[in-house]
Amino acid sequence: MQEDGFFQKVYEVTKQVPFGRVTSYGSIAKFLGTPRSARMVGWALNASHLDDSIPAHRVVNRLGLLSGKHHFKGSNLMQQLLENENIRVENNQVVSFKDIFWDPNIELLQQ
Repeated sequence: MQEDGFFQKVYEVTKQVPFGRVTSYGSIAKFLGTPRSARMVGWALNASHLDDSIPAHRVVNRLGLLSGKHHFKGSNLMQQLLENENIRVENNQVVSFKDIFWDPNIELLQQ
């Protein structure tokens, strides 16, 4: 898969994550048919910070940790963006992760 094409597909899925919900790098990778490419999903999202239409802050690791927060401007911007969506974060981890988790493998495949 060509990198630019893969990145674009990551962006298309990320734009579908609803306000007030989060997903994981691995879930996006699995949805795209490349389950072992969670790290590449992270690279794509790191490259997306100039495009405000891509809600990269809604993508966390499989445990709900804000593992990509150091790629946002300011030390707490990712957390602030999540909290602006009424998502509680404590100790760099989404509280009630399982309750607000959005799985593209279920949600997008049912459409």
